[in-house]
Amino acid sequence: MPRKARILVPNCPHHLVQRGHNRKALFVSDEDKQYYLSNLKEWKENLDIKLLAWCLMTNHIHLIVEPPENASTLSELMKRINGRQTAYVNRLEGRSGSLWEGRFKASPIQSEHYLLRCYRYVELNPVQAGMVSLPEEYAWSSYQARLNGLNTSMLDDQPQKMLDDHPVYLMLGLDNEARLKQYKEFVRQGITANEAQFIRDSIKRNQLTGSDRFVDEIEQRVGIRVERRSPGRPRL
Repeated sequence: MPRKARILVPNCPHHLVQRGHNRKALFVSDEDKQYYLSNLKEWKENLDIKLLAWCLMTNHIHLIVEPPENASTLSELMKRINGRQTAYVNRLEGRSGSLWEGRFKASPIQSEHYLLRCYRYVELNPVQAGMVSLPEEYAWSSYQARLNGLNTSMLDDQPQKMLDDHPVYLMLGLDNEARLKQYKEFVRQGITANEAQFIRDSIKRNQLTGSDRFVDEIEQRVGIRVERRSPGRPRL
């Protein structure tokens, strides 16, 4: 069966997911995770990609990123950070072969309706997996970076700027304190099973996370036909 083509759209947020080979662990120590984040920071800056949300799970990663006019930089980003992580782990474990399972999944996001919902989905992943009770208890997602108000990774002796603000997030309030208050309440409300399934299916199938109108818009922008999804989009 042929693989479904990924759709990468310039200046549009994308939800990216990639799993470990055979669902095996990608990260076995905090040092493994910090090495990944350091490379993510370096290459998102080198490629002028905005990092909007992230979560490092044991055997897979979630990124929400926005490429510049050259959308293929997302493929370059994943190639660079995945290649470095593979070499790093292979060197530590005295092994060879791929650390990752095939190609990464990508779903362009309709910003005005689904971007914050995708943030919430990604940052609640550790809670949904039963790893923590509250998202702020998990050190390896962007939720902590938002809460500290500095948009940094607090896991280094010298905190690094990791997150970029998107206009949809900035519209939550007039200042950072007001935005954080609104966003924390939004996350506290949780995610419905229907909404979670919609986001999960979108990324699994390399489809768009958005409405039929968004599908039409992206078809016009990229000049190719976009596969229509089955019914089941959550009502907003």
